[in-house]
Amino acid sequence: MKLTVTVFATVFLAELGDKTQLATLLFASSPAHGKWAVFVGTALALVASAALGVFAGSVLGARLDTRLLSRIAGLTFVAIGVWTFLKA
Repeated sequence: MKLTVTVFATVFLAELGDKTQLATLLFASSPAHGKWAVFVGTALALVASAALGVFAGSVLGARLDTRLLSRIAGLTFVAIGVWTFLKA
């Protein structure tokens, strides 16, 4: 249960204010779009994305050292941050 709460809190905080949430907000703000359809579509997309992440993590984790994966992920986040900063 502790891992579930940790993963939930981490992903929830990471998703706040990101492009996914902003896109969802824009769809939901339109009177022409049904709110439940926006919610269900967004929820299904997040579930599919999470499933892909779990699958990829399982495959990579079985073949690579988890410390290496953490470093690659960290460098990727830094690279995206630098790229975003330079584009702004």
